Amino acid sequence: MPIFEYLCQLCGKEFQYLVIRKEDEENLSCPRCKGKNFRKLVSRVAYHVSEQDRLAAYEPDAPRDDTFYKDTRNIGLQAKKRAHEMGVDLGSDFEAKLDRLRTDPEKVFDKSE
Repeated sequence: MPIFEYLCQLCGKEFQYLVIRKEDEENLSCPRCKGKNFRKLVSRVAYHVSEQDRLAAYEPDAPRDDTFYKDTRNIGLQAKKRAHEMGVDLGSDFEAKLDRLRTDPEKVFDKSE
């Protein structure tokens, strides 16, 4: 059941509509002006990738751009991948420290800890 976004060609209103059946689109009208002259917009999509999937897809030798290094979820990925390849369990303590580091990377430079 996709939610489509539309742009009314008459009044410029952008609106969304849940399409359950193809026939539902035939009865669609602009909520502002009730016009029937609109077009579908290309919407953003998002999906969640699990840590397991990220680890499986991680290639240590692949080239990286700046976005890889700016994403804090990538902190520790190399260590986790290598440990997984060697069959080593890094333990819950490692995971807890990694989660804390990913949440607040600047804290690593805090001398109070």
